Amino acid sequence: MMLHIPTLLIVAVFVFGLMGLLTVHAWSRGREPTLGYLGTMLLLASLGTGLIVVRGMGMDFVALIIGNVVLLLSAAMNWTAMRTFVQRKPSVPGIFAGAGLWLLMCLVPQFYGSLSARVMLYSLLAASYGVLSALELWRKRDRLEVAYVPALVLTLSHTGFYGIRAFTDPGLPIKTTLGLDSAGVPFFSFMLFESMLYAIGIAYVTLAMVKERAELRFKAAAFSDALTGVGNRRAFMLKGEQLLAESARRQHSVALLLCDLDHFKRLNDSFGHPMGDQALIAFSRVTEAALRQGDVFARIGGEEFACLLADSDETAATQVAERIRQAFAQLDLLAPGFLSVSIGIVTTEMAGYELSHLLSLADQALYLAKARGRNRVQGMADAPLPAL
Repeated sequence: MMLHIPTLLIVAVFVFGLMGLLTVHAWSRGREPTLGYLGTMLLLASLGTGLIVVRGMGMDFVALIIGNVVLLLSAAMNWTAMRTFVQRKPSVPGIFAGAGLWLLMCLVPQFYGSLSARVMLYSLLAASYGVLSALELWRKRDRLEVAYVPALVLTLSHTGFYGIRAFTDPGLPIKTTLGLDSAGVPFFSFMLFESMLYAIGIAYVTLAMVKERAELRFKAAAFSDALTGVGNRRAFMLKGEQLLAESARRQHSVALLLCDLDHFKRLNDSFGHPMGDQALIAFSRVTEAALRQGDVFARIGGEEFACLLADSDETAATQVAERIRQAFAQLDLLAPGFLSVSIGIVTTEMAGYELSHLLSLADQALYLAKARGRNRVQGMADAPLPAL
């Protein structure tokens, strides 16, 4: 069954316009740049397709020049939407390069008078923007953390269609396309149909990717400390219990380091809270540098931090703690003596694999480190036993 092209053109204008308005509305709710550029792409596609409709009404020259410029800008907006989604800045020269080349070529009489040449150039430019869109997703695929494959497949399919069209479609005069016998122009009708499917599909999958990434960010924010960027208490309890459960199953020792910045109130009172914040951030960076990938580290209180060291006994944990203590004390944020940390250590070899019990014993070791002068590492092995 052949599709009636004038009807398809009108439907395409409304489909592109409706999808564009809905996408712009979604953008207005959260100001996500990707949706803003995608909505602009769809609205430009609606306008460009509308200009095709008015051709044959005495405005062929304006429609031919402006219509294809608008459609090429629409393709550029599609690329820009994918570019901003992967956290890259829009390329203004790239956005206008396709439209500029089209305008330049239209100044050449031989090109302007050849329908097949115009079809080939437009298709190649549209396919080029499609290739750029796909490359944006592919190059950043390891960092996206969202389901990008549907968008990539849609983009490549749409790009492949225009790549094939550039070398197989000689083009037909607009009067033939819009005439009563237009039902006999299957390639053009299929192009319109494919464009509508792509518009609906890319709008849906892009919105899904934006939503998925937002949910991941909210989840990450719920498990991270806003100031230092490391895990918070909730993250520490969750990941810590998982690490302890796995270590208990394998009978591997785990060490807990409980760290507390010394004289933190004095630091805030003397230099202000911004300097206190800088000290907390600096301690987080120093500690992260001393830990391994499988260890668990978090800020669990105001100036209190906790580390769970996988596959570590007290000797290995003490070495790590000493590196942290010395590195923090040697920072040049303040005069010598102002920055120091006390660290209490306990291991599963002496306390078992229950996280709350480990925290309680590590807190006792930390208290003893404070009582013995601060700026020191204190293990439970050499701590006095509690009275019975």
